[in-house]
Amino acid sequence: MPITNLNYKHLRYFWIVAKEGSITRACEILHLTPQTISGQLSLLEQNLGIKLFSKSGRNLEITEDGLKVFKYADEIFQLGTELEDTIHRNSMGPAPMFLTGIADAVPKLIAYRILEPALKLTEPVRLVCHEEKIENLLADLAIHKLDLVLADAPISPKLSIRAFNHLLGECGTTFFASKSLLKKTKTTFPKILNELPLLMPTRNSAMSNDLDAWLDHHLIRANVSAEFDDSALMKVFGQAGAGIFIAPTTIEKEVIRQHQVKIIGRAEDLLYRFYAISVDRRLKHPAVIAISETARNEIFIDF
Repeated sequence: MPITNLNYKHLRYFWIVAKEGSITRACEILHLTPQTISGQLSLLEQNLGIKLFSKSGRNLEITEDGLKVFKYADEIFQLGTELEDTIHRNSMGPAPMFLTGIADAVPKLIAYRILEPALKLTEPVRLVCHEEKIENLLADLAIHKLDLVLADAPISPKLSIRAFNHLLGECGTTFFASKSLLKKTKTTFPKILNELPLLMPTRNSAMSNDLDAWLDHHLIRANVSAEFDDSALMKVFGQAGAGIFIAPTTIEKEVIRQHQVKIIGRAEDLLYRFYAISVDRRLKHPAVIAISETARNEIFIDF
């Protein structure tokens, strides 16, 4: 049966439902009711003459025909987004925008060093940075509101988002404390962590669980006095003498210079890892390529 009057609005609704894995999540993005989206999907199925989804309990599962349609829809709407970006960039002037999302668990100094190459391209870009919870950033990446997301962990397989992890590098962990705090003890590292208060990343960061495991391995019962989403805020508290804090070893010189603190020890087996997450399996954007190459060849090369 020939397809007549293909409605691209209906196709877009299907595309978003398929990407998000549920009508509920699509409703949040499209600001529509479940009844409206279900009705539009039914109309699209009637027009195409196929079933796009099958029900499995309360969940929807995309059919084989639905997967075929999704591949075409994905290409259509990616091209549409590229067209919008091109027009928008032309209206903004000669420098195209490079839209990045930075997970709030990523240290600001690391984010700067990773993104700095984007400011030095032969063909300049206008760097736009958004800091948010990783879940929100990945949702924006999925609908092409962002070109790249920087994160401290790979995308969770539990999230039904089509994106790819690109490991930029890894390095050990350095422990810091203010001079005033260190005056309270003469114990050496790592036993000093049994005595002085410790500032921790919150439980939603990749480092938190790794740090807990490292402390257990070294038989340390740390006195955790505070937890932070924002690593920059943790450093400010550490500078004020509120406790020992950690940062990636690759930026330890900058941490000392900015916060006037001392290194009390290093843990080479406690690794920070940083990822670029994109919708492309292979990196294509010139800024992303420059970021990846610099991170792997310069920032993390010694770790």
